[in-house]
Amino acid sequence: MSDLSSCGSSDKDVEPFVEVDPTGRFGRYPDLLGAGATKQVYRAFDQEEGREVAWNQISLTKFMDNDYIIKKLYAEVGLLAKLDNKNVISLFSYWTDYEHNRLNFITEVCTSGNLRDYRKKHRRYVTINAVKMWSRQILKGLEYLHMHEPCIIHRDLNCSNVFINGNAGEIKIGDFGFATVVGKNHIAQSVIGTPEFMAPELFEENYTEAVDIYSFGMCLLELITQELPYSECDSIAKIYKKVSAGVMPEAIDKVKDPKAKAIIKKCLVKQSERPSATQLLADSFFHGLDQDENYDEAF
Repeated sequence: MSDLSSCGSSDKDVEPFVEVDPTGRFGRYPDLLGAGATKQVYRAFDQEEGREVAWNQISLTKFMDNDYIIKKLYAEVGLLAKLDNKNVISLFSYWTDYEHNRLNFITEVCTSGNLRDYRKKHRRYVTINAVKMWSRQILKGLEYLHMHEPCIIHRDLNCSNVFINGNAGEIKIGDFGFATVVGKNHIAQSVIGTPEFMAPELFEENYTEAVDIYSFGMCLLELITQELPYSECDSIAKIYKKVSAGVMPEAIDKVKDPKAKAIIKKCLVKQSERPSATQLLADSFFHGLDQDENYDEAF
């Protein structure tokens, strides 16, 4: 019986790995899928499952003098590795590269990228039915995170941190770099996130998982209007001023569907009045989604 590695193309046709994880299962290619202030994401391959994955690298150098942040980072990545929900990006493995002072972790990769770019790519053909299907899946992911024990707050939910497998219309919440785990009182501190999507209480450093519901409302607003919330503001300070005063984005007036506008507004009320993900899933906005009704009206 011949070895599979000796069949087909020669070695010169094989795309080489630039790095392999300690177990030898995951290999990293040089292709960069995305980058942030402390994290880089590369295309990689799972040799055991025969599928492409994402290789995430976080530089720990920035946090060398902060043991609390380092410990919290490892604790949260470890918890994410235990999550199992079809609407949340799966984390398969993580380890430390002590030589380069990096935390590495492997996640699944969505073939069509983030929802913001995908929406723009197909902007002329997206119907309200498609938006309902996408947003319902985001809520199912949030429901899982918020009902998890302990509760997980994403804190940076926006359309660039939601990913899609376009061939199946499958939505997954990802990029948990700002996520936090909270105790039984579900209260968290620290200001963090994307200004246009941040609930007012986030700026006050005293909040619950309801901040993700606020961000979901902004995501839905963006998906419908194809513009960032508060795009009328030319600075973060002006956004903060409007958010703190309870002034909704001007884009809300561009939402023609009354049920869509209603559910968005439900998400943007003050924290104590905001519905949970479970309650939003029962909203009339989603009624009939699984039935053969005519939802083909485009925006």
